[in-house]
Amino acid sequence: MTIVDIGTLTRFLTNTDSNSLTNANLLILINKHYEQITGRIISETAGARSQWGDMNYTGFQTFTVNMTNGVQSYDLNDWVTTTSAQTIASSRPLTIMGVEVADNSGTFHPLKRTSLREIHNIEGQAQTEYYKTNGLPQEYEMRDNLIVLYPAPATANVTLTAGLKLFYLRSGEVFSSMTEDSSGKEPGFPAPWHDLLSYGPAYDYAVAKGLASANHFKLEYDRRMQEMLDFISRRDQAENHKFTFNRRNFR
Repeated sequence: MTIVDIGTLTRFLTNTDSNSLTNANLLILINKHYEQITGRIISETAGARSQWGDMNYTGFQTFTVNMTNGVQSYDLNDWVTTTSAQTIASSRPLTIMGVEVADNSGTFHPLKRTSLREIHNIEGQAQTEYYKTNGLPQEYEMRDNLIVLYPAPATANVTLTAGLKLFYLRSGEVFSSMTEDSSGKEPGFPAPWHDLLSYGPAYDYAVAKGLASANHFKLEYDRRMQEMLDFISRRDQAENHKFTFNRRNFR
């Protein structure tokens, strides 16, 4: 379904037109649910071998940025250079899949994930004492919007220019208008459930207007959402699922 189809179905369900449900308001509602659905998919597939974001993205989801000698933490918000609010929303990482750092020869190395709790409780060190000598980072910590490197990079050991790489999943590539673009863009999740982007806004509209149909839209939205998540959980047909049996003796 294109954005035009989604808008048409939403207005059919709610018995509205472009006056009672304006294009501006409808676009806000559709994009709201687009991002929520993408976030739900990412959450449901977290930890799986096959992780799923928005299928409209064509490139690998990575940031590669510069490091500074002796600087330990890097703000993810600084990595998004666009000024478009829509593009920022669809570019900002939601789930961090991994971090790599390039050594002084340009070869990237994966970093081990750590946390302040591990540094304190397992390593038994103060955060300021942990890997306190600058060098080639070995571990990283996520804190708020910051990636903290251990140790901080040293010019002699790393490639500072474009030497820090982040792998991530991001929010949906939302629609910019209610007019279909030349590419015929559709939502970046499985096509049989594109109507979620109509049932979600229909529910919001019904709630706002105090309509009795709100409950119906919510039930249908939840049912369709669960159908899609069940499908996604089984989509990787290359994965062999094996049953194992343990022998137990009962007396």
